[in-house]
Amino acid sequence: MPNRTAKIVRTTKETKVELSIDLDGKGRNTVSTGVGFFDHMLDLLSRHSLIDLDVTADGDLHVDSHHTVEDVGIVLGQALEKAVGDKKGIYRYGWATVPMDESLAQVAVDLSGRPAFVFNVKFTGETIGQFPVELVEEFLKALATSARMNLHVTVPYGTNNHHIAEAIFKALAKAMRQATSHDPRNDEVPSTKGSLA
Repeated sequence: MPNRTAKIVRTTKETKVELSIDLDGKGRNTVSTGVGFFDHMLDLLSRHSLIDLDVTADGDLHVDSHHTVEDVGIVLGQALEKAVGDKKGIYRYGWATVPMDESLAQVAVDLSGRPAFVFNVKFTGETIGQFPVELVEEFLKALATSARMNLHVTVPYGTNNHHIAEAIFKALAKAMRQATSHDPRNDEVPSTKGSLA
């Protein structure tokens, strides 16, 4: 397959995000967003998807972490769409069910070219340390929209907010690894329409 990499820089009055990915990497990453828990989740996403990820974000954290987390989602989605290219020869679909102690997360993705996002998750509190749990949903929504993919996330049970979030990011990683991987039996665009746009 061709070199499946992308680099995106996005600058607004609220944030500056620089991000690069390699879909055929080893899960190596350098992550620095200024939001500790979010950095931890991005590390998990990279390592378990085997997508190399380098991201730095300079955001208005004196306001809160919302803009930084959302904008990283936007940029990661843009990079993912660029790196996957015309989508010839990929599986397109990916899904995973991942436990994290008492919590379970189920994630399904379709690199369809049409954004859709479903989030069936109930956290048991408002924060994980200093990190607002609502930002998990905001990140994923931004990712799905800018990558133009279907992303469905369900957590049927779980009581520890950290475990719930970690299970989600690990399941997303495994689903993304599957969806972006090369299908050795198909070199065409995986659609009866002949294109995914």
